[in-house]
Amino acid sequence: MGTTFRQAMAWLHTWSGLIVGWVLLAVFVTGTASYYRADISRWMRPELAQAAPLSPDGMARAAELGVAHLGTHAGGARNWFIGLPQPDHPVIDLFWRTRPGTPPGQARLDPETGQPAVIRETKGGDFLYRFHFELHMAPLWGRWIVGICAMIMLIALISGIVTHRRIFADFFTFRRDKAPQRGWLDAHNVTGVLALPFHLMITYTGIVTLGVMYMPWGVTAAYKGEAPAFYAESGQTTAPRAPSGRPGTLAPIGPMVREAMATVSEPLERLSILNPKDADATVVAVFEEPHGLSHEHPQVAFDGVTGAVREVRQGGLKPAARTFTTMVGLHEAHFAGPLLRALFFLCGLMGSAMVATGLVLWSVARLPKAGERIFPGLRLVQALNIGTVAGLPGAIAAYFLANRLLPLDLPGRADWEIAAFFGLWLGVTLAALVGAQRRAWRVALAGTAVLYAAVVAADLALVAHRWAGLTAGEARFVLFDATLLLLAALFAYAARKVARYAPRTRAKRDAPLPEAGPQLARRMPAAGRVRPAEALSEA
Repeated sequence: MGTTFRQAMAWLHTWSGLIVGWVLLAVFVTGTASYYRADISRWMRPELAQAAPLSPDGMARAAELGVAHLGTHAGGARNWFIGLPQPDHPVIDLFWRTRPGTPPGQARLDPETGQPAVIRETKGGDFLYRFHFELHMAPLWGRWIVGICAMIMLIALISGIVTHRRIFADFFTFRRDKAPQRGWLDAHNVTGVLALPFHLMITYTGIVTLGVMYMPWGVTAAYKGEAPAFYAESGQTTAPRAPSGRPGTLAPIGPMVREAMATVSEPLERLSILNPKDADATVVAVFEEPHGLSHEHPQVAFDGVTGAVREVRQGGLKPAARTFTTMVGLHEAHFAGPLLRALFFLCGLMGSAMVATGLVLWSVARLPKAGERIFPGLRLVQALNIGTVAGLPGAIAAYFLANRLLPLDLPGRADWEIAAFFGLWLGVTLAALVGAQRRAWRVALAGTAVLYAAVVAADLALVAHRWAGLTAGEARFVLFDATLLLLAALFAYAARKVARYAPRTRAKRDAPLPEAGPQLARRMPAAGRVRPAEALSEA
């Protein structure tokens, strides 16, 4: 571990980063992509056309169509949720829950006809967004795993700051012509230092957003386990109302929608109808959050039977709740305009590169000398590095490619897209265990480049793009395909660099330089391997 404080911090930084590095890289990559979650979802549903915002009458009619469908197909459900049409998602999304432990029901309707919308089944950007903090696991388990990894990430960041004695110099240092280990170390330092404020912010706010789940004892003790009452009293939601057990008839939903839109100026996003068949039914209109750091949704609650307004929740958050919603807003960047969102995306890419170069640096620093065999643990680390650094981006490309190639009427189509993601990721990782490491890197990187190029080719060949309407919302398709081509070029360049790499011949450790005197030769750094703790303590 080392005898000095800085050496101890170097040891902690090295091993804490390795233990959770692969999970953190997956979290960083999918989280970075989630900054364009809506754009990804729009690209993966090319049948949808950009639409104008609906008027209050149009929203009221869409809500009535949704309620009519739910009354017919989900009459026994305890809660109904209606996602109202938006300009970039002009369909009605329906969601309902019957009872705990049973799968929720879902439907998607055309807002003009009320019939099932003709649209390909896909999870879109929501899959990457939820994978970012749930890892496609049961929500409780996934969030705990990601939270623990984020806490270790915070430890790695702080220990890395302590370890760096030349943190300002490392901002400008990248010696790509030096020994491989030095190059990887400089790449790790540059990407870590350049966006260090972002890395600290995104890690800390990510932990805070799930803080109530990690530390629920205060809410449990003060509210006797009634979490809805806590959220209502802190100003985040309207006050809950328990079902009475007496039957009731839901009032017409259209007038409630019109009154809610007249009360709040923000765009109406969705309706939550709680206990729709009960005498104490509640209808809650939820609006988009106003521009700003705080991630809060204005809400208007109605008595579901009489249609009277029960509560208007617009602003008025308690200080602690406002601090929490500001942390959420910072983490998810809902407040960011196009340029600031692009900066967040770029910083996310640097965070991904920081984790990736740290993982590669660990394995490069432990490569055996000529004639020695690679020990099994290093072989496993190398395979996991290849599978995560090259295989995970390839898996995302496979997810996009499956969206274009799978038949539109395939049952469980969205699950097949996700299966393509995990199948390719697992395949690359297992293949990296067989054969030479360098060849595995070259094949994985080149294959990822080909996959991204294939996504663009499939998109242009199979989707009838309305290029004449770029100003009406189709520009995102051009930008999306251009981004994929740029990624293909970057991975192809990386594969080429790996293929053409020639190891540098090392000089003997004790041989003085030809023109250097004994004194100068003793002061020159010896070529050779540097242990990770020593390399980091030099930085």
